[in-house]
Amino acid sequence: MSQPKKFGTFAGVFTPSILTILGVIMYMRLGWVVGEAGLIAAIGIIILAHIISVTTGLSISSIATDKKIKTGGLYYMLSRSLGLPMGGAIGITLFVGTAFSIALYIIGFCENFLGIGLIRDFLGLELSINDIRIIGTIVIIILVIIAFISTSIAIKIQYFILAAIGLSLISIFAGFFINTGYNPETPVLFSREVSKPFVLIFAIFFPAATGFTAGVAMSGDLKNPKRSIPIGTLGAIITGLIIYILIAFGFAFFVNRDLLVSDYNFLLKIAWFSPLVIAGIWGATLSSALGGILGGPRILQAISKDKITPKIFSKGHGKNKEPRNALIFTFLIAEIGILIGDLDIIARLVTMFFIAAYGFINLAYALESWASTDFRPSLKVSKWIGIIGFIISFAVMFKLDTIAMIVAFVIISAIYFIIKKKELSLDFGDVWESVWTSVIRAILNKMDKKELDERNWRPNIILFSGGTQARPHLIQLGKYLVAQQGFISNFDLIENKSAEILFPKHRQILSDEDSETHQGFFTRRQECNDIYQGIEIIASTYGFPGIEPNTILMGWAKQSKEPARFVNMIKYLIDLDLNILMLNYDKKRGFGDCKLIDIWWRGGGNNGNLALSLIKFILLSNDWRDATVRLIIVNPVIDERKYLYRNARRLLDYLRLEAEVKIININIKQKSIYEIIQAESYNSDLTIMGIPEIEKGNENKFVERINNLCKNVGTVIFIKSSSYFKEQNIGSRKRK
Repeated sequence: MSQPKKFGTFAGVFTPSILTILGVIMYMRLGWVVGEAGLIAAIGIIILAHIISVTTGLSISSIATDKKIKTGGLYYMLSRSLGLPMGGAIGITLFVGTAFSIALYIIGFCENFLGIGLIRDFLGLELSINDIRIIGTIVIIILVIIAFISTSIAIKIQYFILAAIGLSLISIFAGFFINTGYNPETPVLFSREVSKPFVLIFAIFFPAATGFTAGVAMSGDLKNPKRSIPIGTLGAIITGLIIYILIAFGFAFFVNRDLLVSDYNFLLKIAWFSPLVIAGIWGATLSSALGGILGGPRILQAISKDKITPKIFSKGHGKNKEPRNALIFTFLIAEIGILIGDLDIIARLVTMFFIAAYGFINLAYALESWASTDFRPSLKVSKWIGIIGFIISFAVMFKLDTIAMIVAFVIISAIYFIIKKKELSLDFGDVWESVWTSVIRAILNKMDKKELDERNWRPNIILFSGGTQARPHLIQLGKYLVAQQGFISNFDLIENKSAEILFPKHRQILSDEDSETHQGFFTRRQECNDIYQGIEIIASTYGFPGIEPNTILMGWAKQSKEPARFVNMIKYLIDLDLNILMLNYDKKRGFGDCKLIDIWWRGGGNNGNLALSLIKFILLSNDWRDATVRLIIVNPVIDERKYLYRNARRLLDYLRLEAEVKIININIKQKSIYEIIQAESYNSDLTIMGIPEIEKGNENKFVERINNLCKNVGTVIFIKSSSYFKEQNIGSRKRK
């Protein structure tokens, strides 16, 4: 079986790129640009356009020396870097831009073709839009037939066209010195008084700087893409930049402004030998169109191979896998552009498509260079090249046409979400995982160095649920506490007395419904010799600087077989200086109607601050958003009631928390604290109170006291604050 024909740097990249760069804009609009803007502004336009093309060319070249580049050129690079959704959205944009650029070049050809009097008279046509449409349609059909027959034939034709362009440039520069009758009185350095807006002139010129992508689009047909793309692309860009600047100087010093502005075919008048210029114009425009006809279908073919666009376009024919189906579709889009018939309109359209694509190419390179551990190009370029290219691209888009830019982003976003919905992915991933890792690393480093104040505190909870099925109420409380603000690491501990490893590291991470539907919710499964020891080890070791867990949430073990061991574990967690939350869940009442929350506080210590902070998060949940909060303060001194109330209201105002304040004087009630709590919070849906002091040696009595306290109260959260929360004393002036 014969091998497919592959091309080298000159034939496969440099030639199609330079032919497209030195194309319709150079011959048919550069003189108009100089005439309208003047030489100084024209050079600025040329340089600005080439800043985008040079940064993009460097970004492309660097990416090309890192990855194996297959069919699809820029699309292949973007999709393998930014992922299929983003790469596909930009790839489709790039394909449409390439298809419309074919129309741009053919319309440019038609303007010159019909601008020659002998041809018009012979054919009986005029330089009108309808006649441009007729000739343009005939031309594109001929070019498509050539591409349909063989890519190799199209590549060989390029050499003759390149020679024709070279001879036409010689004729133009010679004409500057021979045909002096068109010389201006003074050089055309500045814009004319009624000049077109700068942004419009730039938009019409910019397609001249986009031609370098023609060679990149041939990536699948190259012998050595990693070598050919950087050398051919950058060589074509630099060559084109030099020629454009030289010609701009020639126009400004050797052609008068009126001719530059009024006659798109003025080169035929000033050239030394006009047939050479005609050959150059025809060759440049037709070869540029042919480059788009070769490259555009290959982009669509690559997109279709990734199942983003219909599979019919991925089919290849012959030993070179020619994308004939994609070629027919490209022809249809280009024909729409030809039917529009206005070169300036098509130029502005192509500008928007390509600038958007170039901006994202530079972004892809900047992200790869900054974040990807697997990015090791042989051509190393500073990531700032990509950043500068990205910023300038979108700044230019914004300046050119803000509405068009917004429309472009809406279209790209719509395509992105459509592809995203298909849930397509690459086997080897993309750059975003590395980007998020790098972002997280930078944020963690900053957070670790900055001390967090109470105002910005949010719960980062280690939850020991015993499994989602075992204690769903603990999972639910955890969701209430973090709302959409905090973090939960839910540990399902499996007791394993044999000490064998039940779950390797990669199997400890569980993806369940809670993890998938709630941001900040993570589920882990781990084995341990002893449940209490496992809780102690995880609490003391789990976490990362900057986002260390600050709160332990577990169930109150009212039926523990080892109450002393359970209480000692609580003491250990308190010594770790973590916030402790223990839920005593009433199975009959659950969380009730989620309408009333009671916070019991003695008016001192730091438990009150923790309780009120937790309430802020609970009230953000849908279930509790309409709940009434009561801050119940126990007061042993009768005459301090007003003082307590005033201080409590001041604290609530400071925290911007709506709550009722109730002062209970226990001396008047003549009841124990347990009886008072049971009487006051009997109808509460959730009661929050501090963990009583734990006396060493009286662990069993501690459990008994808590169990008695919970009788007839419903669901209770016992809390113990860490030292992070400041001491708060709103109690008696006599008690410090």
